[in-house]
Formats: sequence, structure tokens, C-alpha cells
Amino acid sequence: MPERPNPMKLNPLQARTLALLQELASLPDFSGPADADGNVPLRFLPEPHGDHFHLGSAVVRSRDATGLANAAVFGALSRKGLVVAGPRGLPAVTPMGQAYDTGLAGQILHRSDH
Repeated sequence: MPERPNPMKLNPLQARTLALLQELASLPDFSGPADADGNVPLRFLPEPHGDHFHLGSAVVRSRDATGLANAAVFGALSRKGLVVAGPRGLPAVTPMGQAYDTGLAGQILHRSDH
């Protein structure tokens, strides 16, 4: 039986936020090395300029990233074991959070085709 999409029943805001956190955790400019448990701590969260911000080679619309400033979203992701509190109060993405397939990266991470 195939695994069903969104097995943890993340709401759309939580899923978008996790997709962004996964991307941040994959970028050395934004994240530190994984700790002994495999959690990848974030060094900082991006600051939007205008209606967007940049994550590596991708552009993200600010409206798709409102969860990055929402404590309730981080609380929900933490309760589900997808993030933990990292150094300096920023989140660290757990191995389960890194592996969770939100299916949204292609929709919210806009990459150039050239």
C-alpha cells in the first residue's frame, strides 16, 4: 500500500513553512552542521525585501513564508517532531523533518530556467 500524502496532517501553512525550513537546512549559508542527533540548526532566517527573498538559487514570495514568523507554526512542527529548538532560539530541522515530503518545494521555491 503506498504511503499517503501528508501523513502528519500538516495544515497548508505548516507544510509551506516546513518546505522552507528544509531548503534552509540544505543551504550552508543558512544552516550549521548537523548535531549528534542529526538535527540541522539554522543560523538565521531570511529577511524579505519587497515581496520576496532569496534562498540559494531560488526566489520565495513573502506571502508563502508567513509561517517563518509564526510561533504557533513552530510549536506545531515541534510537537510533531519535525523541528526542535536550536541554538540562539532558532529552529533545528530534525531528520524526520528533513525527510518529510511536503510536495510543495516546486510550488514555492521559484528557480530560474536559465
